[in-house]
Amino acid sequence: MRFWLKTEEMALEELDWRLYAVSQHTDEIMHQDIVPLCAAEIEDELRKKFAYLSGGRGKDGCPVITFPEYSTFSEIPEKEFQSVLTYLTNIPSSQDAGIGFILVIDRRQDKWTSVQASILRIAASFPGNLQLVLVLRPTGFFHRTIFDIAFKFHRDEYKMKLPIIMLSSLAELNSYIDRTQLTEDLGGTLDYCHNRWLTHRTAIENFAQMVKQTAKNLRSFGTELAETELPNDVQSTIALLAAHTENKDKMKEDLRIALIQGQDILRSIRKPVFENSEYNMNPDQLENQTTVERLLAQLDETEAAFDDFWSKHQQKLEQCLQLRHFELEFKEVKAALDSVSERLSHFTEVGNSCSHVEHILKDLASSEEKSHEILGKAKMLISKGDQFIQNNHYAVDSILPKCNELQHCCDTIATAVNKIRAFLNQSHELHSRLEKSMKWCDEGIFLLASQPVDKCQSQDGAESALQEIETFLETGGDNKLMELNYLFREYESILSEELMEHIQKVFQKQESMEEMFQKRRVSLKKLAAKQMRPVQPVAPRPENSLKSPCPSPGLQRDSEESSSPDSLMVRRMNMRRIKREINEIHQNRGGSVMDDEENLAVLRKHVMNELLETERAYVEELLCVLEGYAAEMDSPLMAHLILPGLQNKKDVLFGNMEEIYHFHNRIFLRELENYIEYPELVGRCFLERMEDFQIYEKYCQNKPRSESLWRQFSDSVFFQECQRKLDHKLSLDSYLLKPVQRITKYQLLLKEMLKYSKNCEGAEYLQEALTSILGILKAVNDSMHQIAITGYDGNLNELGKLLMQGSFSVWTDHKKGHSKVKDLARFKPMQRHLFLHEKAILFCKKREENGEGYEKAPSYSFKNSLNMTAVGITENVKGDAKKFEIWYNAREEVYIIQAPTPEVKATWVNEIRKVLTSQLQACRQASQHRVLEHTHSLPLPASSNNTSPSRNEARNTRKQEERNAGVVSPDGCVTSVAPKYPEKGKGWSKTSQSLDASEENDGWSSAEDPLNSSDAEEEVKAEKKLTPGKYTVVADHDRGGPEDLVLKSGELVQLMHEGEDGLWYVKNLTTSKEGWVPVNSLLVLLGNSKSAISLSSSESAAGSSTLSSSSSYSESCNVSSISFSDIKG
Repeated sequence: MRFWLKTEEMALEELDWRLYAVSQHTDEIMHQDIVPLCAAEIEDELRKKFAYLSGGRGKDGCPVITFPEYSTFSEIPEKEFQSVLTYLTNIPSSQDAGIGFILVIDRRQDKWTSVQASILRIAASFPGNLQLVLVLRPTGFFHRTIFDIAFKFHRDEYKMKLPIIMLSSLAELNSYIDRTQLTEDLGGTLDYCHNRWLTHRTAIENFAQMVKQTAKNLRSFGTELAETELPNDVQSTIALLAAHTENKDKMKEDLRIALIQGQDILRSIRKPVFENSEYNMNPDQLENQTTVERLLAQLDETEAAFDDFWSKHQQKLEQCLQLRHFELEFKEVKAALDSVSERLSHFTEVGNSCSHVEHILKDLASSEEKSHEILGKAKMLISKGDQFIQNNHYAVDSILPKCNELQHCCDTIATAVNKIRAFLNQSHELHSRLEKSMKWCDEGIFLLASQPVDKCQSQDGAESALQEIETFLETGGDNKLMELNYLFREYESILSEELMEHIQKVFQKQESMEEMFQKRRVSLKKLAAKQMRPVQPVAPRPENSLKSPCPSPGLQRDSEESSSPDSLMVRRMNMRRIKREINEIHQNRGGSVMDDEENLAVLRKHVMNELLETERAYVEELLCVLEGYAAEMDSPLMAHLILPGLQNKKDVLFGNMEEIYHFHNRIFLRELENYIEYPELVGRCFLERMEDFQIYEKYCQNKPRSESLWRQFSDSVFFQECQRKLDHKLSLDSYLLKPVQRITKYQLLLKEMLKYSKNCEGAEYLQEALTSILGILKAVNDSMHQIAITGYDGNLNELGKLLMQGSFSVWTDHKKGHSKVKDLARFKPMQRHLFLHEKAILFCKKREENGEGYEKAPSYSFKNSLNMTAVGITENVKGDAKKFEIWYNAREEVYIIQAPTPEVKATWVNEIRKVLTSQLQACRQASQHRVLEHTHSLPLPASSNNTSPSRNEARNTRKQEERNAGVVSPDGCVTSVAPKYPEKGKGWSKTSQSLDASEENDGWSSAEDPLNSSDAEEEVKAEKKLTPGKYTVVADHDRGGPEDLVLKSGELVQLMHEGEDGLWYVKNLTTSKEGWVPVNSLLVLLGNSKSAISLSSSESAAGSSTLSSSSSYSESCNVSSISFSDIKG
């Protein structure tokens, strides 16, 4: 491959030169550079066959041109005669034509006068060199005699003009030309067909012309590509690259067609050889073969030249596209970096206390964590730009400054963050010193006030009090402030007028306290030096009435601990007692006590303690399982106890429990501990880590496999040995249930905290955290249903987020269906499980599997799907408040959906309405954008470039949008804002079709209520009945007498046997207590739970609490928790 210059201009020059050379070589091959004459131009003259080039050769390799007997030879026009001879003499190669031609003139059936005229005409018009002229004279006696006499008479004249030899027979001709070089009409064996020869010549010349024209077209196309200006935006560059690629493909197709044509001609020339291996091609056939091969070589050169040029042009277009993407990403990243810098510029406060500084530091850390993604994108973009530069991108001058600018922004942000953190750390250090000094002063003042005056009158009392003062003053080294000017110099960078004033006040307080100590110490030394008569104290006894104006927490704690050795247990018992008393007072006095902020603070503290204690216990339990079971599966000492079917199944049995443990132990628990003093703000902790809770979805999705594996090997000696070592009363499966129980416990604690924090600063955070946790539970529950779908050919992830799922009765009515089928479909409903995604609705048939636990979990057979872009809904159907319509393709397909309850219907209608509304808004925005582009109006400046809205403003905006769209609460189908039903008869679709029009098309929807009818393809569901086995409690049960069995949500119970009067004997496996429980209570307490976990949503009991959005939830019921209704085990 020849060396190519890098620039496209030089590449175009090279392409032009190479393709011009192809055209020249093509002309040389076809000898058209001398005589531009083609067979197609004189095809009629050639078909007359008054002269032809048979392909034969003389003994010296001279080409043989034959003039057969032609009765009207003298009538041939001179122009035609001259054209044929010129064309025939230009066919052989220059080397063969240079030797000279042998002319064979067959005039055996002609007259002398005609022969003479023919010879003279040929001699006068022949354009090439003549080697020899062989004339077959007439065979008739009379004409032959005349010919001999005339020829002898004119012999000298013929010798001067032409070397003519008169032949009397074909045998004499053979002495000059071998029989193999003569055609059959001259007594030879040469295979010659004039029509075939003419066909080959025409095809070869057409092919040569195609090669030449292709080269010309490629030259023009290359010039057009090189002269095209590069676009300035991504879409135009993509369109230009696609257009050029399409044109290139067309050119390549022309090259391919030309190549096929040349190969077909070559096969046609070689056909006799393929059919007969002993066949020898004559020199003209060999010349034709060589000509076609040379033309094919020129075609290959043409394609190679174009491919080289296209490679360089395509590289330039791709680099242009890379540059446009780089510029677009640069704008986005630069705007995001500017936003980060803007947020950092708001960190101007240095705090007014340690707690305030700590909150600012947390906000800074949160802002820094959020900026990590932007900084990561900036670094990736810088790396991408460096890669472009290393790859010799043509726009290095544009890329390099942008990379430098991004690097400068990143460095500036990092410097700003470090500077702010340094200021805040310095501020925290200063406030810590001030608070320590204040605390030391308060303790000192309290110490002076608490010393009994009467006891100090004695020598022993004075010495004791003096010793207390001396001991306290020794603690001042680490607590009291040093020189004031030194403080001002050390913390000069963060000092403000308010802070300087505060420092001065603290320092004055410290000086005053030290002055008081000095006076007291002088007095006590005098009293200790000599015995004096006791003096009656003027003030009351301090131990009875004197109280510190600012009691010291440290001293209070010391006194409490000294007076109560079991203070920790006592405080816990007091908290429980206080909560019960406040609840009783609240019930007796109508809630007046609950308005007391102090009581609410106590309850918030209690909930926070419970959250932390249960979190620590949860982390310890996970660690215990991982070390006591999971790690032992890899231990060589325990390998002999592991059955073959259990080997290498640790990931199946434990799922991602280790990932859950590390998250809670390293991150979440430590962050929760930061909110001990601010329990009302704990919602922020949940919100900041909400994405991390997605790991529970993976764990729950793996739980069926884990449960199945546990059932197979639950009696394994390995598990028994591990349980013995850990001294666990419960088996491993109870601990594998802990993550599921924990994720459901959070929403209960958040609800309780929100209940006591409604008027606090963090109430909005708590509400948002509760909504997010419930959303995660719903997503986990929905995903458990989604993974059970079978028979769907596509990728479910491409359908967008799963919004809702639930079971319904479905009737269908399709315009294109058979009339009998349509009539049948109107009265027989099908039981279908619907999955609502952002882009489609799936209709599935629920199938209950045989087995126990997770093996009995349902699966869903895919039946049909509707694209949301073609879906419309009619919200109200006459005759039933639980029905609504989903129609497809302008009511070509209509599905009547009957929900279990009107609330479930309202939830689904609202969710579908939101999807359709978002689609409509997207269409309107796209239309407005096109109008703006058409009118060339300038876009409004983005507000995000000026100032970023605060978190509260964003939250208020989001709440307003949710109210406008009718958002449904994640608790269930009961919305936080009452569902806004549309006016009767009003449909909802992208085309805003009304119900009036739809009722005219499908009046059958108001037919008799078909609730009792059944689908022939659905199984009859048996009535729910309790059976002995293990269950998980989904609601608290503490009603009844003190002797009744108490059950808590999440506990594992075993139903032993059924007694009389509707009672079941139940054993609480968690507390090991037993007792009788009414069957009606059990149905509520157990829901649909079994001895294994299932995250399926309830489909029959509308009042059961589930994570599915198709079920309902009420705050007024006695069920105190929302749990998985399908949790089994």
